[in-house]
Order: sequence, then structure tokens, then C-alpha cells
Amino acid sequence: TSSYTRVGILNNPSSKIKEDNTAVARGILAAFLTQKSSNLKSFLSKLTKEETAKSLAAGTKIVKFLIPGMDSDTFEKKYNTLGLDLIKTQQMFCQEVLKLLPGQMAVISNGR
Repeated sequence: TSSYTRVGILNNPSSKIKEDNTAVARGILAAFLTQKSSNLKSFLSKLTKEETAKSLAAGTKIVKFLIPGMDSDTFEKKYNTLGLDLIKTQQMFCQEVLKLLPGQMAVISNGR
């Protein structure tokens, strides 16, 4: 958040939600919940690259992608304890309330 914008993310995966296919989503959620916005943008830019997702899928630990200045202990604790229920709840909200198809993307805007 800043005085001009706010950003939030809701997950709407198209596949069955499992720990091994939610590393990026859980990393994004953990970062939003634990990091200052100054570090958040850089980390999210790094985390959302296709090569990062492929590396995580191949078994690379997410801590390899943390950037200097991040509170790594707090991030790692949140990442490791973040259950899949939050992602499932977001998926259900996207599909039941927003009427999105599984995997469909949308941008929702709300003035401040």
C-alpha cells in the first residue's frame, strides 16, 4: 500500500491445490504478510519470473530467492506454516462470488 495504490492478490488456481504446486502462491502470501513494502516489490518481481517457478517446481527451496533486507526468519516461519486452506478459500471466493472460471484472471479496481 501507498498513498496512491493498494495491491492485493487472490489465488484462483486451475489445478488441484497441493503443497508442491503452490510454492509461488504461498511465497507471495507469506511475503505480503511479513515484509515491508520496500522489499516486497523486489521480491515479488523475482518470485513471479517463469524461471523461478520452474526452479521451485524442481525442488529449489524458496529461501534461495529471498532478497537482502527481508526478514528471512519471519518469512520462512510464515511460509512453512501457511496452510492450503487460505488458497482454497480464495479460490472458492473467486469462483463463487466473482464468478471466475478456474484459473481465470481478473483485475478488480476500487477507488480509495
